Amino acid sequence: MAEPKNRRKFLIDTGKAGLGLWAAAGAAPLISSCTVLGKVAGNSAATGFKQDPLPYSYGALNDAIDATTMELHFTRHAAGYATNLQDAAKAEGVDMNKPLEEVLRNISKYSAKMRNNGGGHYNHELFWKIMSPNSSGKPSGKLATAIDSSFGSFDAFKTQFTDAGKNRFGSGWAWLVLDGDKKLRIGSTPNQDNPLMNVSELKGFPIMGLDVWEHAYYLRYQNKRPDYIAAWWKVVNWDFIQKRYDAAV
Repeated sequence: MAEPKNRRKFLIDTGKAGLGLWAAAGAAPLISSCTVLGKVAGNSAATGFKQDPLPYSYGALNDAIDATTMELHFTRHAAGYATNLQDAAKAEGVDMNKPLEEVLRNISKYSAKMRNNGGGHYNHELFWKIMSPNSSGKPSGKLATAIDSSFGSFDAFKTQFTDAGKNRFGSGWAWLVLDGDKKLRIGSTPNQDNPLMNVSELKGFPIMGLDVWEHAYYLRYQNKRPDYIAAWWKVVNWDFIQKRYDAAV
């Protein structure tokens, strides 16, 4: 269904407003408003405040993640973030018809509950989409070229990204982001923070992210996070990630 004209204009205008706040603060914009709030594979890239359905069955990613872990992760952890985010939004007067990205870019103005659950919800909504039971194994097109240019090779990229997840102390996320100069960067964030947040040391538009909280892998891998990350590469949805990157550049 085509997006209504006034809705599309709203997304673009609010994206411009968000970039204006970044510029006023002396920070380089992440990317254009059409990137953060634009179209990815025919669907709005803007994130809502409610949990979307899981795009596959709980056991579909068994090459990397067992069905029980997926079910608990989606129905308990991720669902809890969505519920608590909505509670925080109501308490703090946030319009839930607007994209969650607006809140995240100004998260320092909100409570710890909003930060933790807003980040947790956004991160997981992206996480489910960047995995698939039908992974192509590696990127192609402009993303593959950009990875080779930025990191030397796909294998070097995998090593650097793996290290970002493996070496994140405690709980957190590893990220591939597009920065304000439209360059690819790898980094990590603690807890449920993400690179959209104005409090994050790593800033940029998230192209892909990996959950390295123990609840994402502990049932099968126990404390062996590197084994989980090594298996996770088998289920990366490069088609979705490529479309996300193509829309951003």
